[in-house]
Amino acid sequence: MSACKTITLSVGHTYNASPCEVYDAWLNPEIAKRFLFATDDGRVIRADIEPRVGGHFLVIDRRPTGDAVHYGVFLEMRRPRLMVFSFSVAEHDHNADRIRVEIEPLGEGTRLTLSHEMCAEWSAFEEQTHRGWTHVLNGLERELDAAHTVKLPELVASQAVSEPSKASAP
Repeated sequence: MSACKTITLSVGHTYNASPCEVYDAWLNPEIAKRFLFATDDGRVIRADIEPRVGGHFLVIDRRPTGDAVHYGVFLEMRRPRLMVFSFSVAEHDHNADRIRVEIEPLGEGTRLTLSHEMCAEWSAFEEQTHRGWTHVLNGLERELDAAHTVKLPELVASQAVSEPSKASAP
């Protein structure tokens, strides 16, 4: 971010998933395109993610009003606890916002805190930005819950095969 007065907004969410699952979902294009910058009335048509420091991402959500293009560069990555990236809706924006995603393990589950630092001149969009990130984090929850639902029948089936039936016990 270049020299401008900044404001920071924060959004948090708790997940019934491990820190690694939460972290990795952000970096997997097939998963990310279902929640990252995806709107209810749009469809993500492209999600390119180069998950390394200095790597870029590009997510395009096709909306009724036109394509919403999201760019960024990964600035810091410490799996599974921290991800920092620049964020902009213009490819060569010299005042790109800075996003910090902190992931902490809980007894059961994970807490994610996202901080969005932007130029204060955009303060009129603070509430809209907060709603947007809340939508993203809720979408991430749906994706993580769906992944666990898919795994659950496999686990139940494998336990049924490995445990002897009580009816056949002497």
